[in-house]
Amino acid sequence: MKKVNPKSGLFKVALLSISLLLMIAPQISSVLPLMYSSFPDVSRAAVETLSTIPNIGIVVGLILSPFLIRLIGTKSTVITGLIIALVAGTYPIYANGYTMILVSRFLLGAGIGLFNSLAVSLLSKFYHGDELSTMLGFQSSMGSVGAAIFSFCVGLLAVNGWHATFSIYLVSLPILILFAWVVKLPSNQSQADDAAPVAKEENKLNASVIEIAILMFFMYVFFMPMSFKLPQLATSQKIANVSQIAFVSSAVTLIGIPVGMCYGLLKKKLQDLILPIGLFLQVAGLLAIAYAANLPMLFAAVIVLGAGFGLSVPYIFNWLDEAAPKNSVNFATTIALILVNIGCAASPTIINWLGATFGAGTPRSDMSMAGIGMAILFCYSLVHYFQVRKKHN
Repeated sequence: MKKVNPKSGLFKVALLSISLLLMIAPQISSVLPLMYSSFPDVSRAAVETLSTIPNIGIVVGLILSPFLIRLIGTKSTVITGLIIALVAGTYPIYANGYTMILVSRFLLGAGIGLFNSLAVSLLSKFYHGDELSTMLGFQSSMGSVGAAIFSFCVGLLAVNGWHATFSIYLVSLPILILFAWVVKLPSNQSQADDAAPVAKEENKLNASVIEIAILMFFMYVFFMPMSFKLPQLATSQKIANVSQIAFVSSAVTLIGIPVGMCYGLLKKKLQDLILPIGLFLQVAGLLAIAYAANLPMLFAAVIVLGAGFGLSVPYIFNWLDEAAPKNSVNFATTIALILVNIGCAASPTIINWLGATFGAGTPRSDMSMAGIGMAILFCYSLVHYFQVRKKHN
């Protein structure tokens, strides 16, 4: 096949398509109630683990990814991850044993983890400057697009039973074919290098990468209450019922799509002011959720929170790309994503502890603690902004 130009729409679609799968693992969580009766000898908590176990797999995949890249190459690592995601993700369609389904869910996460960091770091191999910022914005949106599409598909498939909902993971097949067929490594690498394209990659860190990774850890710790505290808060305050909460929660995902698509233009206009703006909007959104008095106020607060999150994430990855040591972008991205997944997993424990220690231990006080924590990150971002501005002057 004739080599596809990285500037072409087809190439960009192929490169971005793998990001559709980054948020696909937990999308079957809405059908967990349908699974309880299928595993009568298993506790409800264990059944719910089927939704969270992929995060542990993602961390393992992220750790293994650099080693696999050195062994078989960047492109082959992505393809391997897609094959694992396809096989493991669709296994529950025809399986009934809890243990093997649990293993398959872990392997699904591991497969996604193999290409999770590459979904971001590969962009810097083909694009630079404003074009890279634009592509990072699209990459951030793709996860939201995938989450929205597959969540909708799960709702449609659920009428056929919980087994059928795992059909969403069949999307890995066309993405696998498209990526394998279209994406070629940069031309400055020889065909021999394609078998081990990261022979020149180095696993180095610097203070800036560690700083960014810690920032991402805490940002996800304070953002995640949006998913696990919002239902409890809204029902306890009699603001919304379960179906309304599901609709409100989807707004976070959906608002990330237009925000991500506009990110390149906004970055060009606002430069490093993007991060303080993004974190301020998250602070405002979390506190507004905590004290929302009715459904319209709650919906508006969620929109503000989602917009802030959609601005912050691509900026931080852009910053990571610029700050990472030469030839270590993928390793730096891997470290950051490992801390992101640990932050997601640790968020309930940290937020519950903060709420119980410094608040009343209610959903409202817990959400307030998340807002205060995000406010501390906002103050940090202002210091970062003035440091960068001083350096450029």
